[in-house]
Amino acid sequence: MERFAERYLEKWIRNKRRKPLVLRGARQVGKSTLIRQFAKKNGLNLLEINLERNLYLNEIFKSLDTERIIMELEVLGGKKIKEPDSLLFLDEIQSTPYALQALRYFYEDKPRLPVIAAGSLLEFNLSDHSFSMPVGRIEYYHLFPMSFKEFLFAAEPGLIEYISEFSLSTPLPETAHIKLLQKQREYLYTGGMPEALLVSIESGSMMDVFEVHRSIVDTYQDDFSKYARQKELALMQKVLRYIPRSIGKKIKYSNISREERSKDLKAVIELLTKARICHRVFNSHCSDVPLFADIDEHIYKLIFMDIGLVSHICGIDWLTINALDERELINEGALAEQFIGQHLVNINQGLGEPQLNYWLRESRSANAEVDYVLSMKGRILPVEVKAGKSGSLKSLQQFALQKHSKLCIRFDLNMPGLQKVNHIVRTKEGNWPVSFLLLSLPLYMVEELPRLVDEITTA
Repeated sequence: MERFAERYLEKWIRNKRRKPLVLRGARQVGKSTLIRQFAKKNGLNLLEINLERNLYLNEIFKSLDTERIIMELEVLGGKKIKEPDSLLFLDEIQSTPYALQALRYFYEDKPRLPVIAAGSLLEFNLSDHSFSMPVGRIEYYHLFPMSFKEFLFAAEPGLIEYISEFSLSTPLPETAHIKLLQKQREYLYTGGMPEALLVSIESGSMMDVFEVHRSIVDTYQDDFSKYARQKELALMQKVLRYIPRSIGKKIKYSNISREERSKDLKAVIELLTKARICHRVFNSHCSDVPLFADIDEHIYKLIFMDIGLVSHICGIDWLTINALDERELINEGALAEQFIGQHLVNINQGLGEPQLNYWLRESRSANAEVDYVLSMKGRILPVEVKAGKSGSLKSLQQFALQKHSKLCIRFDLNMPGLQKVNHIVRTKEGNWPVSFLLLSLPLYMVEELPRLVDEITTA
């Protein structure tokens, strides 16, 4: 299955000042498969070492002697490393933390040798080590579950052009819209974990997809047991299963557990966030860019890493999702917000730390909340997510009035469109006119948002 991350790897391998690459991401998002596919397509001699199965190598990496390290890896892998036609792939690097430190010396001593390391749950293991990370000597790329477009490439590639080539100046065929909505509905259940998508395409059995999801969740819980004491383990498992049920809601530690200290719950969420199992969506005042400089770090929502796992943990089966009509899609409101959120968190295509914000105005008379707020080319964009075809614009109107927004975004089930909104907003100070452009997009077109915003702003 094609991954868009391969495009980044193509640029990385050609860079004359290439640094060792650390591929980050949660367990089973396809890191190892991505590297194997990339090496095969580019004719590279791949030397892959699974460090989790060879823990003794940690002491060898600790020596920081690249010649000795390479000699050991060649013997273990049964092949010679020949620069620059080889690719050294150190998988499960979290198992031998000193390998991370040694990457600096590969950069300095072996600049012509492409080196990629991959790891999940890095923070769980590295928290027990005090050495300094090789800042400036390595680069990071964040791999997420497969996006909806990657799913389409594998499941029904003929529909891709209706998304990738869509322009606001050309209407979208109604038939294509209906088919894309149905495929997007399938994605709500299967999600983007590569194994789940592969099983869905090959067998067509949603029961088989259920078994894959169950296995993945069990694997995560098994991983926790490697790095946590018994009390911490129970708490981590509780938080893991709470997050999918809290999508779209402000996190209150007392709702997770009244018996545990807020400090302990916060620490668990911090670890799960760093491990890319979930992502925090911070409340930002959205007064200026960067949005993250204006956050209240004590007020945040959480989204999970993958919508398929959300459906599984929440007990939402395929028959339930497929049977819902548009009026009942209110039931899918959290799923719609999760779907958009997990795509927006990767808006930078794997580069940089994932950051998402939302806007919340709490008052005695009425609250206003905008699901997500983005910054694109210096422009602050409020984003509302609707599960069905209708819904109020009250929060967007409040935001546009207070922040002087000229462009607002809404995701729903309607055909795409751009319209001028003129409205009178009632406040305690009086009635105020507000006017803005509303870009309305179907949920399945979330990955085209940056391109379509460019189309509007450069028109």
